Amino acid sequence: MQLNADQVQNALPWGALIAALSDMFARDDVCSPVRHHHTIQVPQDPDATLLLMPAWLPGEYLGVKQVNVFPGNRRHNLPGLTSHYTLSCGKTGLPLMVLDGNELTARRTAAASALASRFLSREDASELLMVGAGRMGRRLIPAHMSVRPIKTVRVWNRSEAASAALVDELRAANIDATICAPDQLQQAAERADIISCATMATEPLVLGEWLKPGAHLDLVGSFTPTMRETDNIAMQRGAVFVDTRAGALSETGDLLLPIAEGAITAEKIIAEFSELCSGKHPGRSGLEDANNAVTVFKSVGASMEDLAAAILAFQRSSQL
Repeated sequence: MQLNADQVQNALPWGALIAALSDMFARDDVCSPVRHHHTIQVPQDPDATLLLMPAWLPGEYLGVKQVNVFPGNRRHNLPGLTSHYTLSCGKTGLPLMVLDGNELTARRTAAASALASRFLSREDASELLMVGAGRMGRRLIPAHMSVRPIKTVRVWNRSEAASAALVDELRAANIDATICAPDQLQQAAERADIISCATMATEPLVLGEWLKPGAHLDLVGSFTPTMRETDNIAMQRGAVFVDTRAGALSETGDLLLPIAEGAITAEKIIAEFSELCSGKHPGRSGLEDANNAVTVFKSVGASMEDLAAAILAFQRSSQL
């Protein structure tokens, strides 16, 4: 069985996907090794990178995501990144399903942010600022709206044309959305209940001094040690939570740079998803002055999230 991007989207509604991620992180029998990196030589083109991300539930399911990064494809007018996910039986190893990896990744990433928001944002959060108007922004907005009573969405992007295109799509879906002009980011951030960032920034975009009491900052974009979307002050002010400590403390500049500069230590991280989803930490309600606390969630992704999404897609598709 194979699922293309549209079929993956249809098989993973937000509510069910968020619940599947929560259930997966609450389990203690998930095997999720560090991802494998391999350099692939490509004749007449730059070297490519092969990424393999396996995860399994013993005796139940085995999955692996294969990501192919071929920089030379740009001059051939081909996508530079492609991926697919293979789900197999955990008892026999026999293949069960192949899924489009790009949509699977985008959807589970947005669902992870929504899961974090369910624990960390205020229950009455009604205004969302989306920083970034690309693939992830288009998924993060409805994901956040599925867990909080969002009434207003503002979209900021370096390109105002990109913001306008996304706002038009949101309005067509009857969402109250407006463009945040490139020079109005501070004003929009100062009033937002939730700020979700999904950019390729290497310098802070959202500053900690802008965050109002009770705000929740969702950081998705930084996936290398040199990328960051916020500054040291945000990390100092905020109660910091992550999807996994191991990933966050090895992959994202949003944490590694302030740690290296002495602004915070690794102990600044209060809890990871396994602790939130298992009930070991309650999230915002467990913080001092919970109503006014600033919360920060940093995700870098984990192979168990892919596995949870693939299992859900397989089970829902098998029922049709």
